[in-house]
Amino acid sequence: MAAARPGLAQAPVFETTAQHAILVDAESDSVLFQKDADARMPPASMAKLMTMAVVFDALKSGKLHLTDQFVVSENAWRSGGAASGGSTMFAKLGSSIAVDDLIHGGIIQSANDGCIVLAEGIAGSETAFAEMMNTEATKLGLTGSHFTNATGLPDPNEYVTAHDLARVAKHLIADFPEFYPIYSQTEFTWNKIRQYNRNPLLDMNIGADGLKTGFTEESGYGLVASAARSGERLILVINGTKSAKERGEEARKLMDWGFTSFERVGFFKDGDVLGEARVFGGNRGSVDLVGKGAIDALLPHGARDGMKGRIVYQGPVKAPIKAGQEIGTLQLTSNDQLVREAKVYAANDIGVGTVRQRTQSGLGELLFGWW
Repeated sequence: MAAARPGLAQAPVFETTAQHAILVDAESDSVLFQKDADARMPPASMAKLMTMAVVFDALKSGKLHLTDQFVVSENAWRSGGAASGGSTMFAKLGSSIAVDDLIHGGIIQSANDGCIVLAEGIAGSETAFAEMMNTEATKLGLTGSHFTNATGLPDPNEYVTAHDLARVAKHLIADFPEFYPIYSQTEFTWNKIRQYNRNPLLDMNIGADGLKTGFTEESGYGLVASAARSGERLILVINGTKSAKERGEEARKLMDWGFTSFERVGFFKDGDVLGEARVFGGNRGSVDLVGKGAIDALLPHGARDGMKGRIVYQGPVKAPIKAGQEIGTLQLTSNDQLVREAKVYAANDIGVGTVRQRTQSGLGELLFGWW
């Protein structure tokens, strides 16, 4: 059976003028709010989150180093530089720039030229780099996104969803803690020109520490943001607001609402047996199932009553089974809405049964439909 996507748990009513929006608890992946979150939309500069995901992965693997130098090509200078009219770090044609500076320019200044230089330096061309972005998107489980360039400059064949952008943001936060703090830096000076981070939440004293704004005529004003308060972290994506002012106001309202309207509820401790799965052909008829770590979720205040849980898996599970083997998912629902799902694993080894045990499994399936 296929597990469904997490939904809303009878959350208090909230409305936003943004065309697309999603608010997610970073720890549990509980979706607190969504509006057309799985519809395709132009990413604008928010596509640069995926650009940096590829760059950070290359740094982490040792294929790239912060001190490496890349040359500013004529393509990067013309397509992403000051003459293009877009965001730029004013990279000089033919100059060599360290990867570290290019990253800061791409994140803080949203520099198109810096991102193109990175793409060409890593992959040889921006087109080849876009394929790396799509490969990374597949690894991250993005289902509604496709990338054709490293900048988010308009292209009808480049699109994302708000849900996918939230996944990329979580990836950057969780898997690259050494680089994520760059997103909270409010200014960067390059070529003697000081420029400022456009993220409106960074100056609002609400716990925001990233990530990326975006704007094109087609997409409207968008923002991928994250904030942490009292040990809780939320990830927000909005797009399609009509002005930078509206973008900041809507983002702040959603963040404040998320932090005040929900509470974290614990359901299972690490190591708790969550249930069992039937086994076919094993020396035992079932296997205990456990999660990895504690299982909790952000829920609207008072919504714990009425919570239900079920384990979904394809069965019977054929022996032999190794402890730690992924079996299925635990789904927690409230008022028939899925609010949390977590993978479940075999708690212990199950060996192949004797001839008699295997025969009994087969007869049980044939005669009684046990499975």
